[in-house]
Amino acid sequence: MTFIVSKTAIPLVKQAHTIIHSYLKPGDTAIDATVGNGHDTVFLLDLIAPGGTVFGFDIQQQAINKTRELIDRQPHAECARLIHADHAHMPEHIPQNYHGKISAVMFNLGYLPGSDKQIITKTESTIAALKSACRLLTANGVITVLVYPGHSGGDTEAEHVQQWCERLNREQYHCQLIINTSAKTSAPRLYVIKKTGMTKAVEY
Repeated sequence: MTFIVSKTAIPLVKQAHTIIHSYLKPGDTAIDATVGNGHDTVFLLDLIAPGGTVFGFDIQQQAINKTRELIDRQPHAECARLIHADHAHMPEHIPQNYHGKISAVMFNLGYLPGSDKQIITKTESTIAALKSACRLLTANGVITVLVYPGHSGGDTEAEHVQQWCERLNREQYHCQLIINTSAKTSAPRLYVIKKTGMTKAVEY
């Protein structure tokens, strides 16, 4: 896999939102693979409502509760489905009729802000979740992955995400790495995986 490496002065969270915005419209289906405090989930909800669906996953009940509080204050809250589960098991919790029809998947890795920093996303689970996301994604869909090498365990996770991206079939996936203009090695990184219109089955 050949990466396109881009540098930006725009915060990477906003950069991810800009990219996702161009892929979603009302009626589409999206996944927030790490709901955290719910901000990405609300962002996705605003894009797919009315008529669409956002599936939100988190392994921490605290994150699900915080996100539910936010969602319940939004129009079209009924379009969000929050699931207390490991994102590695997304296909088991998403109805079969949505498989292969997801337009966008967002990952914001690391720990839950304002919570126990020892509870973090794990490399094995993250890679399994990325593989699941690829299978759930529609042709011409997109996955964004924001990683944080600066915290304990984050460097290993970031390295494995990079290696996984490099192994993707370049005929079916295009990968881009976006970093801040003055980023240090430990700074956050944004990976953007775009699925082409090909339907050929590949190994991940």
